[in-house]
Amino acid sequence: MEATSPEAANLTGVGRRDALKLLGLSSLAGGLFGGASGIFDAALAHSTQGYSLPPLPYDKTALTGFLSAEILEIHHDKHHAGYVKGLTDTLDALAEARTTGDYGAIKSLSRALAFHGSGHVLHSIYWSSMSPHGGGEPTGVVKEHLETSFGSVDAFRKHFAAATKSAEASGWGILAWEPLGNRLVILAAESHQQMGFQGVSPLLVCDVWEHAYYLQYQNRRADYVDKFFDVINWDFLALQLKMVHG
Repeated sequence: MEATSPEAANLTGVGRRDALKLLGLSSLAGGLFGGASGIFDAALAHSTQGYSLPPLPYDKTALTGFLSAEILEIHHDKHHAGYVKGLTDTLDALAEARTTGDYGAIKSLSRALAFHGSGHVLHSIYWSSMSPHGGGEPTGVVKEHLETSFGSVDAFRKHFAAATKSAEASGWGILAWEPLGNRLVILAAESHQQMGFQGVSPLLVCDVWEHAYYLQYQNRRADYVDKFFDVINWDFLALQLKMVHG
């Protein structure tokens, strides 16, 4: 399905400058995730108040069958928006600390920066990791990279699913690019920023915080993760790989 969907047509219009901006945005993720690339112009918009909530790349009803419109609305409009606000508030507090010279709260502010920054970055990637035109089998550069890094596409699926299901409490399954080894790696992050890998770039993610699926799947996290592959956006992953690997 690589580079065939309507989303893919939009992705191909992304300028390198915008992609590099998101690489910079990801560096806010507590230093645990070194970069990412993508199409999130709105997520990158700066004002005196900070970052902005990116719009969903599809209608809230577009993933019905996997996730309901109600889940997407609450998740995006409430939870993701909360991380954007938390990131903005934390950056404002850090600016005030620099102005006043009062660093008494630096530990809690550093923790908040890692938490909210990582939450904003990962959610921005999550929305485009899914597509109503997704699923199926990867081809081209995506297939090649998955086979090189994991042995086969099937091995990747099993590894990614197992890691994502295993994330303790609230967390993420993350497919990331590791530049020193020039390969893909799979991480099971806890919260947003814990159990990270310094210097990697998150490319495609699956959110397993309960707010991502509980209204529809209750305690059946495994079912949610298995069905994620029905909407996985290979086109988006192809663009991400192009940005980090060329």
